[in-house]
Amino acid sequence: MDRHQPHPAPSTFTAPSLTAPSLAAPPFTAPSLAAPASAAPACAALTTERLRLRPFVFRDAEELFALHTDPEVMRYLDDAEPATPQTIEERTLPHLMRHHHCVGGQAYFAAEESQSGRFIGWFELRPVNGGDASVLELGYRLGRVAWGHGYATEGSTALLRRAFTASAAETVVAETMSVNARSRRVMEKVGMRHVRTFFQEWPHPLPGSEHGEVEYAISREEWTRTHQAPSVAHGHS
Repeated sequence: MDRHQPHPAPSTFTAPSLTAPSLAAPPFTAPSLAAPASAAPACAALTTERLRLRPFVFRDAEELFALHTDPEVMRYLDDAEPATPQTIEERTLPHLMRHHHCVGGQAYFAAEESQSGRFIGWFELRPVNGGDASVLELGYRLGRVAWGHGYATEGSTALLRRAFTASAAETVVAETMSVNARSRRVMEKVGMRHVRTFFQEWPHPLPGSEHGEVEYAISREEWTRTHQAPSVAHGHS
């Protein structure tokens, strides 16, 4: 569901290659442990029945590199540049670890299985307009080991609850390619509605981009209406 790059685009756009990257990835060099200048105290982890969503730390670099270089994971995704150990260390991780004051902490969460502690990918709940939390974007990027277990729906449900009970969000949006049927089903399962189909110009379009992008959304009012506890009439159990 994450259609956009998870780090700021470079000043000169470099489109990703559409050929599958070699599975023999370059050796990973452990990153330095110096925290980015924008880092702030991490917010508490968010737990669900089967998942733990926590702030990123530098030791996630190797797992993140493997995730971002898996051609199946990246099938519908368009990062600004191919991932390398250096870009993960110097650009991606500092961005994922950035503190957003308007949402009270990180906007990106490393996802782990609660029982095993295994890293399975990440989720995002980030402000669309800088420091304004009124509109947040929901997204995720999960490794193949996590597919088919309902983790995308479980994590997205938890983040929608966070958006409407622990932030000032009035609307949560999500985007993906029109042909990404699995992500679209997740959006629908968590109560989001299709808002529009739109088309963008891409320097090197991904296969299927000729069918456009889709945007889904859910408002605070819509979420609250479907999550209110049923009322109990006087005199009835």
